[in-house]
Order: sequence, then structure tokens, then C-alpha cells
Amino acid sequence: MRAVLVAFGLILALAAPAAGFETEEDTRFAAVGGTEQAVLSVLSTTDTDVLRPVIAAFQARNPGIALRYTVANSQQVFAAINDDGAAYDLVISSAMDLQMKLANDGLALPLRSEATGLLPEWARWQDLLFAFAQEPVVLIMARAALDGAPVPRTRRELTQLLRDHPERFIGRIGTYDPEASGAGYLFVTQDARLSDTFWRLAEVMGGLAPQLYDSSAPMIADLKSGRLVLAYNVLGSYAAPRLAGADALVMVELEDHTLTLLRTALVPITARAPELGALFLDFLLGAEGRKLIASAAGLPPIDAAALSAKPHLRVIRLDAGLLVYLDVLKRRAFLEEWQAALIQP
Repeated sequence: MRAVLVAFGLILALAAPAAGFETEEDTRFAAVGGTEQAVLSVLSTTDTDVLRPVIAAFQARNPGIALRYTVANSQQVFAAINDDGAAYDLVISSAMDLQMKLANDGLALPLRSEATGLLPEWARWQDLLFAFAQEPVVLIMARAALDGAPVPRTRRELTQLLRDHPERFIGRIGTYDPEASGAGYLFVTQDARLSDTFWRLAEVMGGLAPQLYDSSAPMIADLKSGRLVLAYNVLGSYAAPRLAGADALVMVELEDHTLTLLRTALVPITARAPELGALFLDFLLGAEGRKLIASAAGLPPIDAAALSAKPHLRVIRLDAGLLVYLDVLKRRAFLEEWQAALIQP
């Protein structure tokens, strides 16, 4: 019996993905019933607790599958596959452009199934990259900072509010650091592409000593604690459940445009069990998974009708245009312009 256990432990050790990159969480979900037949390894930017109920339902349907769920920021997720060739069976990320680069560079396996075929064209790319959630990128404000003024509904109105009342906001504005966060870089490049008003807003925020973050969760926490009174470009899916009951804060979908992120998944060519990665992806895209993503995970599932009902929601499409700002020279030039606007003496 001891020889069998040692051999089994060695197999598990060899099957575990290498983690030379920096991770935030690493959680193992045991197989339901205790009889483990296979291990599915997922690398993700989505917090474990967000997808925990979805994972539980997936394992209930597939009781022999244990699941290892590793969380890292979007740049680390990209580096794990692109640089390290880490052996994960499914890669989930909020940084659509970095996911697109992995797929475009031949680092994703093609998948075709009934579930992937039902996605609209803008939510999948060449049978390699698939979206399972669409999430507005929002503004959050403390009502006290408004002091009775109307809630700004456009970037122009927000810029004017900051100009008129700088004393309310200095040192208390939060936004993503695009150098540290892949999703943050995606948001600012898409903002700049859609509207010139973004740069005017960036310059005004830059004069108010903004605080920079690499994810939405700490921004939301600092809003709730009162350290911030405004956060720009926050994932609405993370904000809504965390702000429940927080009447002192208001979440705004800006009417000039509200970016809508697609949370995407791919099966990398380095996967040791690509069939398991495909199985979990199909579950995310299927009827039960979609329902759980909305009701338990709090992530809006792919829904073209919801976008049509709100014209200000501008979905970031899955296409090769996402690669433009990943060019080394374009990225350097863009970040230099961003630093000149946001990081002021």
C-alpha cells in the first residue's frame, strides 16, 4: 500500500503546473466523493471565491475530477503561458488583449462544441478564444464628495466636477495602473481610442494626486473605508456585490461610453489535460454555467440583448485590433503619454 501511495503522490507532483511566476491564490478542490480520477488545472485572474460556486457545480456533475485553481494578475497569467510554458488546462483572464496575443501567437488549442458555437461572433475568435462574461467598467463615487451636486453622467461632466472642486478629491481618486495591470492597460487604451475627452480627464485627475492600483478589489475596499471618494474604471461585476448596502457610494455607467469587458478563456497548447479544460469551458458556456455565473458568481453572462438595450455599453470586441497597443513601440509611447498626464509633480 505504501508503494502505491508514494507512486500516486509522485504522479500528482509531476502533474502539478510549475509556478515560476507570481501567484495570489492556489486552491485545490478535492474530487466529490473522494475518488479522484483526474486533476483539472485552471489559471485565472478571477478571484477564487467568485467562481467557487461554479466550480462546485462542475464537480458535482463530474465527481471524479479534482480541480486546482490558481489566481494571478493578468500580466503574470500571460507570462506564465507565454514565457514559462506553464502546464494549465484552462486560462481565464480579464485582459482581453493579452489573451488575444496568446491565441494569435499559436499558444491556444482550437475548440469546437455546441456551446462555443452558440456564442456571438464578437464573443469568440477563430475557435481559440471564448468569452463567458460581459462586464461594464464603471465609475464609483462617494455621495458626500458631490455635496448635493448631480451625479456626473459623462466624462465631460466628471472633468468639470473635478476642476470646480479639487479640494474634495485631491489624494482621494483611485484608478488602475496600466503599467502594473493588463486589464488597466486595456481600459485606458480603449478609453483613448473611443474619446478625446479621456485625456482631458486624465490630466485633471493627474493634478489631484491619484492613487494607482493593480486590481479592482482594493480600490473598492478603499472606497468603502473612506480613503477614496472616487474610483475610475472599476469592474462593475466586482463592485456591485461589494457595495450592497453601501448607500454612501454610487456606481455610474457613464453615458458617453461605458467600456464592456469580455472575460475570456482558452485552452493553452501546454495543457496536460486539454480535454478537461474544454469540459470546464463548455460548462461555463452552457445553460447551467450561465445561470450560476449570473446568480452565484455575480458576473453578467454573454447577452447580446442586454447590450442592445443599453447603447452606451461599448463591448470590447474580440478581434485582432486588440493587438495594436501591444506593439512594443506603441505601448511605450502610450505609457509615456499616460505618465505625463497622470503622474504630475
